[in-house]
Amino acid sequence: MAPYLALLALVILLANSIAQTTTAPPAMPASALPPAGGPLIFSDDFVTFNTDVWRHEVSASGGGNGEFQYYSSSSNNSYVRNGVLFLRPTLTSDRLGTSAVENGYTLNLWAEGCTTNDNGGCTRTSGNGQVLPPVQSARINTAGKFDCLHCHVQISARLPRGDWIWPALWMLPTGATYGGWPRSGEIDIMESRGNNPCYAEGGVDAFGSTLHWGPHFPVDPYNLTHEQYHLPRGDLGEDFHVYGLIWNSTDLLTYIDSLDNIVLSVKFDRKFYDRGNFSAHEYENPWSDRGNAAPFDKPFFLLFNVAVGGIGNEIGRYFPDEAGQKPWVNTDTQPQAMASFWRQRQQWLPSWNGEDVAMAIDWIRVYQL
Repeated sequence: MAPYLALLALVILLANSIAQTTTAPPAMPASALPPAGGPLIFSDDFVTFNTDVWRHEVSASGGGNGEFQYYSSSSNNSYVRNGVLFLRPTLTSDRLGTSAVENGYTLNLWAEGCTTNDNGGCTRTSGNGQVLPPVQSARINTAGKFDCLHCHVQISARLPRGDWIWPALWMLPTGATYGGWPRSGEIDIMESRGNNPCYAEGGVDAFGSTLHWGPHFPVDPYNLTHEQYHLPRGDLGEDFHVYGLIWNSTDLLTYIDSLDNIVLSVKFDRKFYDRGNFSAHEYENPWSDRGNAAPFDKPFFLLFNVAVGGIGNEIGRYFPDEAGQKPWVNTDTQPQAMASFWRQRQQWLPSWNGEDVAMAIDWIRVYQL
C-alpha cells in the first residue's frame, strides 16, 4: 500500500500547488494601505452616519449648474449599510407622486432645514408647464467640522451608473478669504458621469480632476488645471477604487489607486494670476500679496454629492449639447430643461438600475503633510 500512499500524497501536493497559482490574491483592506506621509488627522469607516462630522445640504438651488435634482436629508438618499455610505438619487415621484411633480404642488424645503435659498432653493412649485426637480439626491459636507491644509486625502468609492448622473468628491475653502467663487478656489478630486462608456465626454469608465480659480465669476480658466483619466478596462462602477489627493505647499496632485496613476499634477511654481494671464485683461488680482499657491493656501473642507443633469453656466456645460442626443438642451431655461428631462424619462430611466445608481463610499483617510 505504501506506493499508493506516496502517489496519493504527490497528487494532493500538485493539486494544492495548482490552487495556489490560480487563486487571485485577496483585495487589500483599507487598514493595509500604507500611511500617507504624515499623522492621520481624520478617518471614517462609515459604521454609522456621523452627524458630528457630516452635514446634509438641503436645497433645490441647482448647485450653480442648473441641475435637475434637489438635495434632501432623507434616509432614502443617504444611508449606511455594512460599513458603506450610499448617496443615492431617487425619483421625486416615488416620494410625492407624479401629480405632485407636474401639477400644482409646492415643495417646501424650509420644513426640512433648507440650507441654501439661492435660485429659489427652498421652495419650488409645479404646474403651468413647470415641474418640481424630478430627482432627489444627497450632498454632504464637513463645513465647520473638519478641514485641512496641506494634506493627503484617500477616499475609497464605487461610482454610480446611470445616464446623466454626476457624482463628485471635492473640496471648498472654509472661508472666502479671497472673495466669492472662484476667487477662493475649488478642488475637484473626482467628477464623473454615470453614462455608458461610449458617451463622447466620457462615461462611468472615466473621471476628471480639476482646480477652479479666477479673479471673478465667470472667469475661471480651469482647463489649465484639469486632466481626465480613463480606466483601461471595465468601469468605475464595478469595484471600489481609491481616489487620492496630495496637497502641500509646493504642488498638488490627484491619483487613482496608487501613485503610479497620477491624474492631475499642478506645481505652484508661479502665481495663479500669471498662470491665467489675467494682466492682459487688466483683471484685479485677488492674490496680489500672497505666494504662488494662493488661493490654494488656506484650509478646505470635504464635499460628497450625486447630482443629475443640468444646463451649466457661463463657464461651461458638463453635458454639452454637441456630445450627443440628450433629453434637454442647454439653451433652454433651467425650468424648461428640467421639464423636458422629466417628460422624456423613458430615454434615461431604463439605465437606472437599483442601487447601481448610488455612489458608494467605503472609507476615507486624511493625513497631515
